[in-house]
Amino acid sequence: MSHRESGFTKIHTQFPVSSSQAGGTGSTSFTPAQPCNTETAETQLHLELLEHTGCQLGQSFLERSERSLTVQLTPRRWLNLQEYQSKKIMADHGVTVQRFFVADSANDALEAAQRLKAKEIVLKAQILAGGRGKGIFNSGLKGGVHLTKDPKTVEQLAKQMIGYNLSTKQTPKDGVTVKKVMVAEALDILRETYFAILMDRACNGPVMVGSPQGGVDIEEVAVTSPELIFKEEIDIFEGVKDHQALQMAKNLGFQGSLQQQAADQIKKLYNLFLKIDATQVEVNPFGETPEGQVVCFDAKINFDDNAEFRQKEIFAMDDKSENEPIENEAAKYDLKYIGLDGNIACFVNGAGLAMATCDIISLNGGKPANFLDLGGGVKEAQVYQAFKLLTADPKVEAILVNIFGGIVNCAIIANGITKACQELELKVPLVVRLEGTNVQEAQRILSESGLPITSANDLEDAAKKAVASVAKK
Repeated sequence: MSHRESGFTKIHTQFPVSSSQAGGTGSTSFTPAQPCNTETAETQLHLELLEHTGCQLGQSFLERSERSLTVQLTPRRWLNLQEYQSKKIMADHGVTVQRFFVADSANDALEAAQRLKAKEIVLKAQILAGGRGKGIFNSGLKGGVHLTKDPKTVEQLAKQMIGYNLSTKQTPKDGVTVKKVMVAEALDILRETYFAILMDRACNGPVMVGSPQGGVDIEEVAVTSPELIFKEEIDIFEGVKDHQALQMAKNLGFQGSLQQQAADQIKKLYNLFLKIDATQVEVNPFGETPEGQVVCFDAKINFDDNAEFRQKEIFAMDDKSENEPIENEAAKYDLKYIGLDGNIACFVNGAGLAMATCDIISLNGGKPANFLDLGGGVKEAQVYQAFKLLTADPKVEAILVNIFGGIVNCAIIANGITKACQELELKVPLVVRLEGTNVQEAQRILSESGLPITSANDLEDAAKKAVASVAKK
């Protein structure tokens, strides 16, 4: 019998797989979504079971069992929810989770522990980064996750957590300030299984995926024991049928009364999947306790950003407090920004082009200062705001604009550039490479502006000129 503190990992928005999505930049936060963290990648190994991780890319399964799920992962900005928020969403939809309370002071944590009346309590610092269990607080406390049977100990630990910075392998060097803690009932797990519901383009709808081997990396199970991976297509119009839920529960190894209990949880998870416009709900472990209860101990949920208009309550919970201020400012104008350590700012449209631009700057001896993606529906005002963000960074000694106009009208970019240069009184070298829609008009606008703008013929030429402009200083 294994002992495990219960809780949920943060819910992420990663690369939704709906056919209506065709671009974007996954979570441009670094866990980087990060940014996904930055998200990208659609190889067959991605189908080894949809384990989304920090640039957490989806990985599917069943490739080796000739039932691989072919999905195209489309990066989007991630929705960051704290662990307790994700857990509440599941509980609100009838999914069985362990009891918990949230506290923002040591005294509240003590009261929560006393109210739980649990045999054992798990106290968890609430930050978005992973690796909390092995983190270190600047208060001197080691570990952001603690088990105890004494409510007084919960209070003492909370005093060393709340208001202090917790540093893990996924946080900035100085860590992240803990503002809340989750006080939850700790449960023993008798047996662990894996269960997920996800959108599968090959099946034109949702599928259930399960394995009696849970609590471990499901990709390893798919490789070493593909016969232990079970897949069941779901009719989007009829939903999960009783016999399908029971068969999946049986495949997961639940017996006796637990089989019906597991089937009921599976149907509730599917109801959750539909109601919150998820692209994936992954429960690992989906386990049973010695007391005969089926519990969702840990979960990851991916949301479809296209459904934000009807999931306002969920998206309103998006926790941006741990982002860099400049990232939040960029998000106001639908810009995707990631700060880097170099001195050449990159201003591009499209995550792939942004990464290529950063790479070619490095190949030519320079260092990119950021990753700034305009996206597709560009407006002149966005260009202006982008330049404000870039020029506000004291590290920036040159700006490289690299735009490929497919959806984007290059003339709009050019007008935005000239306006920004004039109004912001740009004082660093500016290298511009434009290609695509209306590029001739864009080049005319730039050339007639009278501004000290260096034009480039292609990406490599632009990178060389940007690096050279910094070297002259």
